[in-house]
Amino acid sequence: MKTRKTYSKEFKLDAIALAREQNYSTAEAARNLEVTPQILGRWIKEAENDDGHAFRGNGKLPPEQEEIRKLKAQVKRLEMEREILKKGDGLLCQRNEVKYTFIAENKKIWPVILMCHVLGAKNNNYYSYQKRKSQLPVNTEHQEMLQWVKNIAEFSDNTYGERRIQKALNALDFPVGRRRTAQLMKEANVWVRYKKKYKATTNSDHKKPVYDNELKQDFDVQPPNQAWVQDITYIWASEGWLYLAVIIDLYSRKVVAWSMGSRMKAQLVCDALTMAIWQRKPKAGLIIHSDQGIQYASHQYRRILRLHKFVGSMSKKGCCWDNAVAESFFGSLKQERVHWRNYRTRYTTQQDVLNYITMWYNSQRMHSYLNYQSPNEFERIDKPLKEAA
Repeated sequence: MKTRKTYSKEFKLDAIALAREQNYSTAEAARNLEVTPQILGRWIKEAENDDGHAFRGNGKLPPEQEEIRKLKAQVKRLEMEREILKKGDGLLCQRNEVKYTFIAENKKIWPVILMCHVLGAKNNNYYSYQKRKSQLPVNTEHQEMLQWVKNIAEFSDNTYGERRIQKALNALDFPVGRRRTAQLMKEANVWVRYKKKYKATTNSDHKKPVYDNELKQDFDVQPPNQAWVQDITYIWASEGWLYLAVIIDLYSRKVVAWSMGSRMKAQLVCDALTMAIWQRKPKAGLIIHSDQGIQYASHQYRRILRLHKFVGSMSKKGCCWDNAVAESFFGSLKQERVHWRNYRTRYTTQQDVLNYITMWYNSQRMHSYLNYQSPNEFERIDKPLKEAA
């Protein structure tokens, strides 16, 4: 008998936020969250008609957030003008052809009219220049590769380096190597986000019992739902810290659950674990690995493990390599997204992190461990192969 899949309230609200607050279509949000559009549509309808019991809220933003939304268009324009001036530093004194080249390279990022206004160029002259330029003979394949490099860099939010862009070009039937890819990136003026250091959040100075290290740095796990790793990090917003707990399936490196809150308590990791259980329906014997943080040693957390007959596992004290997969995910999150944002509220921080996990990391980002597939793609392809075997 097939069991009906259940979803937590937190997961439903996050799904609704993707479809309503972040301007994704219902179908696109549903596909990346691995639910049907009909289910997501029903959740949205329930939230709109909610009397306060079905969900944590009624789906409407508080008055402060409504005021922020009203000012968003104006703030966005001012931010774009600032970014244009910052990236186009020195262009105001350049001839028009240089300005037109910059506008053409960034027209997918900012509106042409706005760039012309900021740079002191006339938009009708820009379009005339582009029309004349298009009539000149060009190396179409080279230009096509340059455009693809720009598109891939933009699609990845400037997080892909030479290796991943090369793999993407190869998948598009452009047989280029690393050196040629580097040349194309330089010519296309594509840059890559650099790493910034961040501090650990673990508080292992406690007297609570800890689990043995059952994983022992064996991160190569073939069947799904056999071994999960988890960790906590923090993200700064103007109104205070937002704490993020995640759970990752080592089989596909997919973030199978998450929980966010303003306090780093045991409830945070318990909510993430409960969400993962709802989503994946793991069997007894599952290994769940973490560091020796006090949240993972709490009575509340250990009770959930005993209830489902899971096997607890913990890193050695002070050894980040024992939980390298979770640490790597947080490194990617902060390098590729968090360090390049200026979050004002915990709510906007939460929405951006949710966007990164569901719409980018799980569904689109190429993972070298998965032969440059995304976790969702890897699970979709690998599952039919196992069933056929």
